[in-house]
Amino acid sequence: MLALAAGFRYLHFVVVICFLGGLSPLALGDETIEISGIQPWEVVQRDIAQEQPGGADIHIQCKAAAARVVDREQVWQYRILDCQVSDRQIQPTPSATSDGVPWISLPADPDATNSQGAFRIHLNAGGWYRLEIRRLNQENVMATGAVEPIGVGEVFMIAGQSYATNCNDERLLVQDPKARVSVWNPKTNSWGIANDPQPAPDGSDGGSIWPPFGDEIAKRSNVPVGLVNVAVGATSSHQWMPGGVLHQRLLEMGIHIQRFRAVLWQQGESDVLAETSTDQYVTNLRQIEKEASSAWSFRPTWFLAKSTHHPTVYNNASGEGQIRTAIDQLCMEVPFRHGPDTDSLQGENRGDIRSRRHFTGIGQIRAAALWSDTIHPWIGKKDSLRQSNESVQP
Repeated sequence: MLALAAGFRYLHFVVVICFLGGLSPLALGDETIEISGIQPWEVVQRDIAQEQPGGADIHIQCKAAAARVVDREQVWQYRILDCQVSDRQIQPTPSATSDGVPWISLPADPDATNSQGAFRIHLNAGGWYRLEIRRLNQENVMATGAVEPIGVGEVFMIAGQSYATNCNDERLLVQDPKARVSVWNPKTNSWGIANDPQPAPDGSDGGSIWPPFGDEIAKRSNVPVGLVNVAVGATSSHQWMPGGVLHQRLLEMGIHIQRFRAVLWQQGESDVLAETSTDQYVTNLRQIEKEASSAWSFRPTWFLAKSTHHPTVYNNASGEGQIRTAIDQLCMEVPFRHGPDTDSLQGENRGDIRSRRHFTGIGQIRAAALWSDTIHPWIGKKDSLRQSNESVQP
């Protein structure tokens, strides 16, 4: 059931708990609570202004399907359970586990009624979790609802061109035992397990480097990972400039997810083809970042991969060098940082003219490892906390 939750972080699903998709109503009360503000498989960025492990506040709206006339003011309560996920499927929470978790009364909402209310709940970094809500009249449970799985961890915006989309040889699957790598799908307005192909806007349908990247970050950070991919194949930095379709989509997705750890920029080949100069590339990236940060009202770090090598398309060491030099110059400025040098992956890491002509399967795994080896050591460092939380001054 789709709905718009006005006044909350963004457009999202209203989750109705019923016997569907592995979710079931609690055996309490005979009314169902609709929960909006968080949806299944969603990952919320943990507080980037705090030391690890941190946490996040989520804002939810609860609405009972029907309101009964009662004599006293009703109480809303919640509890957080560990959500059991195995073989990429949600498993029922054992009653022995849930029975031992106490219910916590939600702070009073001055605008709440007996049938609906808006609340803020703090979740510690981690997951997957199951959020349960109930409404009481004295000691009687009047209505119940739940949403699962949800998590608090690391969220990344992915932008650039074909090496960042599904133009690589092998479709890869999330291997994390708890499937703690999720991706936002704007076409379905939903989160889901980040198996290839990624829901990138260019419609590419091959493989990507992102499932193994997410697996490694989840493993090393012990939190779920959320991905938002706006990359489009065969696009130059000029096409990402403010005022264009690509930049507008970048802005909208950033506003939609509200907070994320960093932008992962994998792009450069089309600028080699366009013979973009070093100075022009620097100017383009500065403007792309400046306008995006202004729209988002905070300034995340941008990790710039050196992604200029495309051996089945051109052989242009000079042109590649111009873009690589531009990246070196940009990374001397805040908020840019060096991403991985994926140009170093040659030979067996690249497909030939009989393939998709990007990374081979082993190349995808190695590119993902380069990304995770770059990102993970930086997460939690002081400059990560400062830069990622830096507000944009008007």
